[in-house]
Amino acid sequence: MKLLSFQSILVYLFLIVLSACTEAPKADMIILNGVVATMDTQQPKAEAIAVLKGRIMEVGDNASIKALAGPKTQTIDAKGQFVMPGFIEGHGHFSMLGKNKVDLDFLKATSWQEIVDQVLAKAATLPPGEWIIGRGWHQEKWLESIEHQHGGYPYHDDLSALTPDHPVLLKHASGHSSFANAKAMESAGINIETPDPAGGAIIRDNNGKIVGVFEENAQDAIQKAHLDFQNLKNEADLLAAWHHTIELAQEECLQKGITSFQDAGSSFSEIELYKKMAEANQLRMRLWVMVRHSYKEMKDRLDDFPMLNVGNHFFTCRAIKTEVDGALGSFGAWLLAPYDDKDNFIGQNTTEISEIQNIASLAKRKEMQLCVHAIGDRANREVLNIMEANTLGKADHRWRIEHAQHLHPSDIPRFSELGVIASIQGIHCTSDAPFVVKRLGVDRSSQGAYAWRSLLDSGARIANGTDAPVEDVNPLLSFYASVTRKRADSGMEFFTEQKMTRQEALHSYTLGNAYAGFEEQEKGSLEKDKLADIVILSNNLLECADEEILSTKVLYTIVDGKIRFQG
Repeated sequence: MKLLSFQSILVYLFLIVLSACTEAPKADMIILNGVVATMDTQQPKAEAIAVLKGRIMEVGDNASIKALAGPKTQTIDAKGQFVMPGFIEGHGHFSMLGKNKVDLDFLKATSWQEIVDQVLAKAATLPPGEWIIGRGWHQEKWLESIEHQHGGYPYHDDLSALTPDHPVLLKHASGHSSFANAKAMESAGINIETPDPAGGAIIRDNNGKIVGVFEENAQDAIQKAHLDFQNLKNEADLLAAWHHTIELAQEECLQKGITSFQDAGSSFSEIELYKKMAEANQLRMRLWVMVRHSYKEMKDRLDDFPMLNVGNHFFTCRAIKTEVDGALGSFGAWLLAPYDDKDNFIGQNTTEISEIQNIASLAKRKEMQLCVHAIGDRANREVLNIMEANTLGKADHRWRIEHAQHLHPSDIPRFSELGVIASIQGIHCTSDAPFVVKRLGVDRSSQGAYAWRSLLDSGARIANGTDAPVEDVNPLLSFYASVTRKRADSGMEFFTEQKMTRQEALHSYTLGNAYAGFEEQEKGSLEKDKLADIVILSNNLLECADEEILSTKVLYTIVDGKIRFQG
């Protein structure tokens, strides 16, 4: 038997090492047997996906993806279920979503008495002086009439008598008005002589008596009194409580298939906390945040902005948020003509136009996106005018109007012409449907309310979301509203000629939202080298019956190539 020389052995070992080094890497995870909607126009459908180091390695058929598996590869058998890019929440309030899990939640309350009962039950568990906070009530959605009321709002007297030792502050579902008891008003120094602030109203009856409802900027004094009370607490306890709410928000989003969340307005202090969490790998889903402060507070504090892709693309802050009006349900939407159900009243301009103009100039200088809350047709027109004046010569600014709910028909084409993104919330349409015609009349409601079809047909880009916790953060509910414009409870339809197609709605919740944040190269579709953010659902959202959308279950939520939720 001929023995190999020492040199031959070395060559042989070198070839083995070289082969090992040049062998194609094996996937960390593969997903097989799926009905994959990639949202990639070059390859719209597939069966399987391979993931490596948090990125999509390949998208293809089962055979080609199986070939990328190694002994340590995690395999998910989708069993013919629907696989799609992770949902991106296009407009919500992340920390408030978590806080809403701690405070009283009235989103499903159908009567004022239900709310009173919840407040009294909470009061029984708290020491005197502790504030009772809740959110989600909406007077237009109560099924029982109130005997002691003004303009549909209950007087505070009865609740005040039942809660003499606890300040009570209950936010409207929209966030644009609040109900307060006598103790809360006392804490804020509010009495019958307190004047209405600019851009807000203390609701009073015909005799000048304070009802207990504070609209728009009139909420500020009571909110400050609550904040002052909170600030008396231990700083470490406050920070721990904040982190707890963030964990609750993350958990709810992941359970509902959301892999990225566009937060519609956070303070400098919260942004710094998010950044630290991202750097410490403490975020389990991705956050894209708008900073929200006055022009005066921001003008000298944006040197470190925009913050892009911190912590391996888990945190970005590249936008500025402001607002120009309130909400339709609380008569805060700023209209071109008066409300049909409130004589000679056109709503609230909550922020001076000069302030919006200053913030727009600041956003332009800092190369940040400008995102402006606008609900009414007058508000949308004013914002479009400001954006037009500040973005000439820069086509890809991707400034956004948040909500864009009620538009004058002549302003609809301007979104496409100016490159302004309409950041809408599908679920708002069906949630608000019972009172929109009452507020606006049939003509305005049919021609410009939640005018998604008209916007899309004119070439506008749409982003989609829920405005959580104003609505349930569940993207499936908003998707259903987007494609049916039908209430899930009563079946009431709202001008269905303005609905989206299934493909359009899915795009608005994935690649459309990614585009709205300058992130379409990283997320929003299942393509090679993009972030491995994926959900697997029990129903095919592009083909299932309308009602099956509502029964769809989230089976897997995958972020960065890791299973974050399994149903």
